[in-house]
Amino acid sequence: MSQAPSLAIRLFGTDEPVTPLRLLRAGALTAELDTGNLRHIRYAGVEIIRAVSFIVRDKNWGTYNPILSDLVVDERADGFTVTYKALALDDNQAFRYSARIEGSADGTLDFSAEGYAENPFLTNRTGFVVLHPINGVSGHPVTIEHVDGSIVESRFPDIIDPVQPMMELRALTHEAAPGLTVTCRMEGDTYEMEDQRNWTDASYKTYVRPLALPWPYTLPKDETIRQAVRVTIAGSLPQAAAGAEAGKVTLGERIGTVPPLGLGLDPTEITDTIARADTLRRIGAKVLVGYYDPSLGHGPTTLGGIVAAARAIGAEPWLEAVIQSVDGFEAEIETLGKTVAEMGSPFPTVLLSPLPDLKCTLPGSVWPPAPPPRDFFEVARKVFPNARLGGGMFSLFTEMNRKRPPVDLIDLVSFTTTAMLHAGDDHSITEGLETLPAIALSARAIADGKPYAVGPSAIGMRMNPYGEAPLKNPGNIRQAMNFNDPRHRGLLGAAWALGFFARFAAGGATTITLGGTTGAFGLIAVKHDWPQPWFDEAGGVFPMFHVLAGMARLAGLPLRAVATPDAIEAIAAETGDGVELWLANRTGTEQSVTLPGAPRSLFLLDADSFVAATGDRDALDHLTQPFDEATLTLAPYAVARLLIS
Repeated sequence: MSQAPSLAIRLFGTDEPVTPLRLLRAGALTAELDTGNLRHIRYAGVEIIRAVSFIVRDKNWGTYNPILSDLVVDERADGFTVTYKALALDDNQAFRYSARIEGSADGTLDFSAEGYAENPFLTNRTGFVVLHPINGVSGHPVTIEHVDGSIVESRFPDIIDPVQPMMELRALTHEAAPGLTVTCRMEGDTYEMEDQRNWTDASYKTYVRPLALPWPYTLPKDETIRQAVRVTIAGSLPQAAAGAEAGKVTLGERIGTVPPLGLGLDPTEITDTIARADTLRRIGAKVLVGYYDPSLGHGPTTLGGIVAAARAIGAEPWLEAVIQSVDGFEAEIETLGKTVAEMGSPFPTVLLSPLPDLKCTLPGSVWPPAPPPRDFFEVARKVFPNARLGGGMFSLFTEMNRKRPPVDLIDLVSFTTTAMLHAGDDHSITEGLETLPAIALSARAIADGKPYAVGPSAIGMRMNPYGEAPLKNPGNIRQAMNFNDPRHRGLLGAAWALGFFARFAAGGATTITLGGTTGAFGLIAVKHDWPQPWFDEAGGVFPMFHVLAGMARLAGLPLRAVATPDAIEAIAAETGDGVELWLANRTGTEQSVTLPGAPRSLFLLDADSFVAATGDRDALDHLTQPFDEATLTLAPYAVARLLIS
């Protein structure tokens, strides 16, 4: 056996170094400095603004990584000042700007920027972006000041808004905690807001320049841009939440049953899946969702391979089929139906999507030609009369929210997600779990009484609605829009998977399809053309394997509500002799919790057990030990299963 992997490999699947964020303080006001921008702005420990960033984007929505110079950070007892210069450039254009950040103990924060283009600069967005958090904000009141000076009382959306919930903005005022009021004033241009929960980003994003204006647009050479974001805080300090520091886990009432687990299947993985069926069968997935797209060369052999792979791992085959033709969609659906019928109709559930719907259409843009949705599913219903017919989006929830299926013609609404569309850092990925209850609520509203299924979903991006394809990742780094993301193979991926399953289970999903079999979203180590440190040599299963095997075992059991500290993800189900409780630490710092009831046993998946767990496909049973402590300490990204009397 080779040398044990580094801690970074165990946690994140990569040895890529991460520069710690610098914490700035001004009395009760704190903010994290991240490459010239601010994250997690808090007052007395309460998050008031999630981020303030000055960003420069190219014509393809790619965000430049600016080169910073002359960075000066002056920290005093009563405040801080940050100044720097920055250059955003590529081979064709360059934009220079200078920034100044000032924070004061009186609860004021100013972030201003001034810049100019060295040559005509083509951009989709250049300017400030402000993120408001969602916890304690969603559905709550907000006072809007528009650019014309008018004042309107409104609310942050509860159900996810598919377009822009607030327009022509100058300032937003909300209550961050009882008695603590925050005003965010945005100057230098017209701002508007989009609901970033659409993309599993845990924020409402207010950005410069309305999308209704032409884009990309050109910044003229030497024309100066001046913008500023000014945050002011008023009111009394919030009272600490009772028991918040105790870290207590509390079991609640029954809230339904645990849904079955599904896995995704890319046709390129059929051979490897069948070859490793003995290991994959141990997960216990009830469903295998096979992707079928004739534009990629898929045909009858592909359909047969999906069925064979599903049977090999003991799962029910679902068909996720793309229809290429616009004018001839009826004939294409009929041909597919005939082929499936000749196979003996092995797919109890058939999900269909027109090819044009795999790509995004931004608000205000013209929709591309596509089959009329009602005509499309009326034909599908006739062709697949005995199947459970599903519709929605194969790409992302966002796109389904913008183009909703005719739910009266289908039996099931489905969609997928990615954890890393806008940001690729560790914190953004795990923080995005906060959005899933809102996505579940919105999905139920769209489904209008019909069941909904989520997935195949993963941290990585299986298809890119906004460009040609997800990013290949030969360097094994953290970046947004990765196809093969390293954290999928680490403990962070296991903790994220538990949170994903738990939140959608509580949100009423009837099937949750997570990851895949042997590919970039797979659960076992198979050699690929991207690096997989430790696993390329040692083989074995990824930590997520054991978490999903555990979730599969819970299918059909009564689901209990669980209350936990913010840093902890949890799911609980009633068994014949007690409660099975799963906990995951979704942060990079140690967390201690007080447990409910009397625990009898513990399975702990952490950095210390990583090697043993990845080398043993039955570790869920073999690494379970007696445990009767009242408290449990979870290392970074650790996952625990407890049996409680």
